[in-house]
Amino acid sequence: MEESAAETVGTATEPVTGTVPVAEEEEEEDDNDDDDLAGRFLQLEREQSALLQALPPFGEPVSHVYHPLDYAWEPHCDFVRRYCRTPKRVLFLGMNPGPFGMAQTGVPFGEVWHVREWLRVVGGVKKPPSEHPKRPVLGLTCRRAERSELAPHRAAPGPA
Repeated sequence: MEESAAETVGTATEPVTGTVPVAEEEEEEDDNDDDDLAGRFLQLEREQSALLQALPPFGEPVSHVYHPLDYAWEPHCDFVRRYCRTPKRVLFLGMNPGPFGMAQTGVPFGEVWHVREWLRVVGGVKKPPSEHPKRPVLGLTCRRAERSELAPHRAAPGPA
C-alpha cells in the first residue's frame, strides 16, 4: 500500500529551542530498541550531539550553526532504522556540509530528492532556532540541491 505524498513528505514546522525532547512514548520505544543495532547507534548519536551542544559557540564570521539531529530527528531516525539494521564493514559518519543536504533532512550525505524519493525516508522536520534567511530549512519538501550532486555522474540509479 503506497502512502500519499502529503503523508510521506516531512515539512518544516516551528523552531526548536535547545535539544529535541523525547516524548515518553518515544522514550519507551527507544528503551526497547536499545538492544538492537539501530537503537544503540541512535543512542550514541544523542550522546555525541549533547557533547557538541556543550561546546562554546562559534564567533565571527559564523552567524548560524544548524544542528540537524535536533530539528530533523524524525527523518534521521527513519533513515537509521531502515538502513542500520545489521552490522556493516564500513560506516561513513558525517554530513553533507551544504545547506541542501543533511541540513534539510537529517540524513548524512543525503541530497533531499534522493532521501525522499530513492531512500523513501519520511518524518517531520522542525525549524532550527536561528535560521539563515538565504538558507531556510524546508525539510523533505526542499526542491534545491547541492551543485555537486546535480552532476550526471553523481546520479543514483532508481530504486529496485
